[in-house]
Amino acid sequence: MIILALVRAEQVPSLHVLVWAGAAGVAGGVGLMALYQALAVGVMGIAAPISALVAGAMPVVFAALSQGLPTAVQLSGFGLALAAVWFVSRPSGTVLPHGGEHPRGLGLATVAGIGFGGFYIFISQARAASVFWPLAASQFVTLLTVLVVACGAALARRSGAAGLAIQAVPLMLLAGLLDAGGNAFFLLAEHAGRLDVAAVLASLYPASTVVLARLMLNERVSATQAVGIVAALASIPLIAG
Repeated sequence: MIILALVRAEQVPSLHVLVWAGAAGVAGGVGLMALYQALAVGVMGIAAPISALVAGAMPVVFAALSQGLPTAVQLSGFGLALAAVWFVSRPSGTVLPHGGEHPRGLGLATVAGIGFGGFYIFISQARAASVFWPLAASQFVTLLTVLVVACGAALARRSGAAGLAIQAVPLMLLAGLLDAGGNAFFLLAEHAGRLDVAAVLASLYPASTVVLARLMLNERVSATQAVGIVAALASIPLIAG
C-alpha cells in the first residue's frame, strides 16, 4: 500500500484521517481473527454468510441514520436476513463437524461481521484525496492488533507459536494479497459511490467461500440450512436496494 501511495504521488493525509484508518484497522483485525476461528471450528458455508450478513447490514444502518431511512426493498432484505439466521441456526443432525447438532462458530461469525462492518464504516470516515495511505495505516494497525492478540494468547498458554508447515506459506501470502487487494478495491468503490452499496456488494464474498468449501473440503449442510444460506446471500443485494 505504501508503494502504491508513493507511485501515485499521494499526499500524506491528516491526523484525523489516520485516526479513522487506525480504528478501521483494529476493527478489521478483530473481524479477520474471528472469521478464521469461525471457519476453523464451524462450517465454512454457514460462518461466511453470517459474517457477510452482519458486515453488509451495519453500513446500511449507518447510512440510514446519516442519510435517511432505507427503502422498502432494503427493509424486505432485513426481514429475509433475519429469516436466514433462523434457518441457519436450526439443528441439522449429523451433517455438522465435531458431532454437534447446532452450528458452531455462529457467535464468532457474528463478531467477524461486526468487525468487518466497523471496518467499512471507519475507513469510509477516513475521507481524503489519497486512497492507499489510509489503507497502509489501516493494515499496519491490523498487523499490530493481530500480533498483540497472538502474543497474549501464547503467554496465556505459556507456550510459543505452533509450528508452521512450509507448504502453507504460499497460501498465506496469497490470502494476504487478496485481502489487501479487496480492501483497496472497496475503498475505491466507496469513493466512487455510496458506502452502503459498496459494503453490501463487497459482502457477496460468501458465494465463493461456499462453493470452494463444497468443492475442496466436501462440506455438507442440511436442506434447512441450505435454505438459510441461500436466503442470507439473497438478502445482501436486497439490502443494497
